[in-house]
Amino acid sequence: MEATGELAGEDPSAGLEPGNLSGVRHIILVLSGKGGVGKSTISTELALALRHEGKKVGILDVDLCGPSIPRMLQAQGRAVHQCDSGWVPVFVDQEQSISLMSVGFLLERPDEAVVWRGPKKSGLLTPPRVSAALIKQFVSDVAWGELDYLVVDTPPGTSDEHMAAVEALRPYRPLGALVVTTPQAVSVGDVRRELTFCRKTGLQVMGVVENMSGFACPHCAECTNIFSRGGGEELARLAGVPFLGSVPLDPELSRSLEEGRDFIQEFPKSPAFPALASIAREVLNATPALLS
Repeated sequence: MEATGELAGEDPSAGLEPGNLSGVRHIILVLSGKGGVGKSTISTELALALRHEGKKVGILDVDLCGPSIPRMLQAQGRAVHQCDSGWVPVFVDQEQSISLMSVGFLLERPDEAVVWRGPKKSGLLTPPRVSAALIKQFVSDVAWGELDYLVVDTPPGTSDEHMAAVEALRPYRPLGALVVTTPQAVSVGDVRRELTFCRKTGLQVMGVVENMSGFACPHCAECTNIFSRGGGEELARLAGVPFLGSVPLDPELSRSLEEGRDFIQEFPKSPAFPALASIAREVLNATPALLS
């Protein structure tokens, strides 16, 4: 896909009212070239880590085929209400420091499938048949209020929904993209295409995260390279973008996500903790340079 028109550098924000995103200081897109690499995990843990750094954070879960973040934050079944300016996001903590909007809240049951086929995919449909138009509605109709960061968990690949998320959000702020891969060559190859997508759409890449980078044994603390190791770091080097770190497969991280617990707060001695905390610090340090 060649960059033309809006993608080629024209200012898409000209005459655009920021509306419900006017109080959002920085938007971070969490991207990957394929599914199953743990984008939702990284999005959730990044939001929690930023919250523990004193930031007010929103999460926009537009992974339409797998809206898993409500479960990861123990927010399943919560009702989405409306106010004069649109949908009110769900607050996942008493301090209201993390707010969440997900297509999962629009499904009648947590195990309900999001299904579409053929030409209906591009039309505006009611739940559970949703489309790229719903992503645009999420962007324009959610009353986020004041946020330091909005973390956006995107659909995998470069599908219509993926591109809709990027194009709907790009006009509002200079976006940063955090790209997630796993170590093996198949994933790295797909993510390389994602980096090309970012370049052609004008998204600045904040860095690459290598997820599932070895298995951290809970008994001996040894890390075994199940898939391989170093593919994400090598990809970042070749692409000339920062490498933000390697997150191992950690049973305590998996358990916290299954149970909707705050891994950053509850498991500071876990092998995955320093990697996730370091990624959050890198994001905080890079924000003034990349997104201000």
